[in-house]
Amino acid sequence: MIKNLKKYLYVNNHVFLNRIITIAAIFVIALIVYGFSNSSTDYFLKISRSIDLFGNVFREITANYVEEIDPEVFVKAGINGMLGSLDPYTNFIDEKEIDEVQLITSGTYGGIGVTVGLRDGFITIIGLMEGYSAQRLGVQPGDRVLEVDGKPTIGMKPDELRTLTRGEPGTEVRLKIERDGEPQPLEFVLVREIIQLKNVTFADYIDNGIAYIRLERFTTNAGDELRLALKELKLKGDLKGIILDLRGNPGGLLESAVDVVEKFVNKGNLVVSTKGRTPDSEKKYFVNEEPVVPYVPLVVLINKQSASASEIVAGAIQDLDRGLIVGTRSFGKGLVQTVMPLLNNSRLKITTARYYTPSGRCIQEIDYQNKTREGIYATTPDSMKRVFRTLRGRLELEGGGITPDSTIPEPERSALYDALMRRSMFFRFATYYSTLHSDTPEVLNDDVLLVEFRKFLDSLNFSYSDEFEVKLKELCDAADKCRYSKEIKNQVEQLKSKILSEKINVLDRYKEEILTAIKPEIMSRYKGQKGMIETSLKDDIQVQTALGLLKDRDGYTKRLNPN
Repeated sequence: MIKNLKKYLYVNNHVFLNRIITIAAIFVIALIVYGFSNSSTDYFLKISRSIDLFGNVFREITANYVEEIDPEVFVKAGINGMLGSLDPYTNFIDEKEIDEVQLITSGTYGGIGVTVGLRDGFITIIGLMEGYSAQRLGVQPGDRVLEVDGKPTIGMKPDELRTLTRGEPGTEVRLKIERDGEPQPLEFVLVREIIQLKNVTFADYIDNGIAYIRLERFTTNAGDELRLALKELKLKGDLKGIILDLRGNPGGLLESAVDVVEKFVNKGNLVVSTKGRTPDSEKKYFVNEEPVVPYVPLVVLINKQSASASEIVAGAIQDLDRGLIVGTRSFGKGLVQTVMPLLNNSRLKITTARYYTPSGRCIQEIDYQNKTREGIYATTPDSMKRVFRTLRGRLELEGGGITPDSTIPEPERSALYDALMRRSMFFRFATYYSTLHSDTPEVLNDDVLLVEFRKFLDSLNFSYSDEFEVKLKELCDAADKCRYSKEIKNQVEQLKSKILSEKINVLDRYKEEILTAIKPEIMSRYKGQKGMIETSLKDDIQVQTALGLLKDRDGYTKRLNPN
């Protein structure tokens, strides 16, 4: 049997596939992985006939179709269609995409340490990784990239620019930058380095003895980074409580999820088990080391973007009653993928098993093998889900992700906030602000900040329409269509005028929401990602809820001990 590579879990998009010979290889893998589990010779016969049929169709089309067919493009479409009938996590990985697999699993790549995105049609530096070439040589967030090695970036997508800036460590890349406040473009000669993405992007005390740790991914080093962070926190102060933030964490390596749980749970406990169609897919993963913090109160934060490995951690902490889960329900990915080698240095990532939390529940949300007539994937309603119990008897339902012990919805955003975000106004204002104020601000005055932001928006002639205005316009159109009197139309126009006059003070109405977005962006210009995270936590309702739970020791204990 083809040897399985390291297993990992994450939400991923479909990739296009390569070379006709791969079709046969995929069928052979299906034969090896699944065929031997079925004693009927009919199964082997079906596989053989399917390979022959596919080959015959391919040969006839490429030889006789009215237009010349590119065999490689044609086979990509065929494989893509075949895998598309399964789940979104079973993918073919082309030789060109092997680096992306390495990035997801090891967290390393050759680059200059920048995060880029589109802002007002320009490829813009969104963030910098501390200690790497771009940050050391003075590239700043908000810089607009005009050229890469002499190649203009106009019309370029962020992924295209990433391809140009990444490469062999030690090689040079030249950037031409446009920066607010600079009369002429700036040129940088940067040297590519081995970039190591951090799993733990923040770990510090945020209240009296209570630490906040943000874990953004599960690469090979996740457990080691967490262990180091916890030890440093213990050396720094009296660790009385921990908030582990897994919100927005899409997952990664299964083994790394186990490694993370091992830092909190006593040795010998079951963390997760997997089960598929083949005997070797049935495995149990236990805690094999002494924990770093076995008894420190723990709250884990999750949301809809917390998936796979994040759900393994949250599920284990919940089932073993090691801590409380706060936030919103997680994504619901309970499937395990295995990466298998194919010809020409390509890979097949195939779903081989489901995983189960310590209580035995599978949290998979969608049944990809069952669709309704409308093409909608089937899900199980809560009323039909089985009930499981945690170690101390708390009730939990299977499927549909991890349900928090304390559900705290994320704040609803106003139409103003959405409009400002879509047009990158918070980001652009932070860049503008930092050009005017070179020194790191000790305190950001709310009233002064709002006045400056209003002037900034006015200078750009920013405008937007809220839901009320949209409905009012529909009312005006309906009035015209139905031929209402001029008096009615005048009243509607008067209402429109009143709305416009009141919109002048719209920033005051949404002051708290606006400042919550502006302040972290500004602090990121002075203190990087750490400053951004630290500032955002003060207004984060889910973090503040977690703090309240950890401060109330009696309440925390009662929640974990229902009886």
